[in-house]
Amino acid sequence: MSTSALSLEVSFGGRRWRAAIAGAVDLSIPLHFDGDQPRFFGAPAARAQSIEAGNFVGDVRRGGSVNCATYSLVPHCNGTHTECIGHVTSEPVSVRELARDHLIPAVVVSITPESAESTEETSRPTPAAGDRLITQRALRSSTHALIAGGALIIRTLPNDPVKQHRDYDADGPAPYFTAEAMQWIVSHDIHHLVVDLPSIDRAADEGRLTAHRLFWGMPPGSTTRTGATRSTCTITELAYIDDTVADGMYLLNLQVAPFMADAAPSRPVLYPLIPA
Repeated sequence: MSTSALSLEVSFGGRRWRAAIAGAVDLSIPLHFDGDQPRFFGAPAARAQSIEAGNFVGDVRRGGSVNCATYSLVPHCNGTHTECIGHVTSEPVSVRELARDHLIPAVVVSITPESAESTEETSRPTPAAGDRLITQRALRSSTHALIAGGALIIRTLPNDPVKQHRDYDADGPAPYFTAEAMQWIVSHDIHHLVVDLPSIDRAADEGRLTAHRLFWGMPPGSTTRTGATRSTCTITELAYIDDTVADGMYLLNLQVAPFMADAAPSRPVLYPLIPA
């Protein structure tokens, strides 16, 4: 059976929708080991190395019977990944344990970052001159419908395809969220945030992670999950939302590698929604 013959109907927000399975769009960035790939926060590039043991070599091109390699990567820095509150806690918390929502109503919006000089919105530490910010003002003007408990997927403009292999250390600070923008997202009870940025916070932010903490409902400086009001929510970074994906309603299939770690490579897949 082809996917074009499959049909899935969902209901939320008092409405019924049909998910266009055949129109699925993968938002993950293909990770080309030893090739062009995103880079962030000084992390080494993701690498692949063939296994060698005695007379065995795990590379058919070198005479091996099979391909078998060791893959080395930093999930937070080398490609599309989903992270959980364990990113900022002293106790181990696994994204595998928390990324339990697999089919999620989602809204895609396109946002043009604002210069720090053009807004009174801020963060901790205070944005530097020249920083580009995802503001509450931009979110309010671009977003018309959100689903409590659902996902918000943000495409930043301009949407240059070079995002798929950009070196964010060499190209200057990436846009990041103001505190007001994140408070607005939290006020709408968004449980899953997907962005095409390497981080929702400024890379050099004195270790404050203001937007992360606001999203997870953690006090400044806290390193424990205890008391966090949104500890089961997830953040997906370094996605790529192609221009062919229109702003609007979708069904998100958030596929996360089963790593017992605070972050893991992920594959967010979108299905267009059609009113049923």
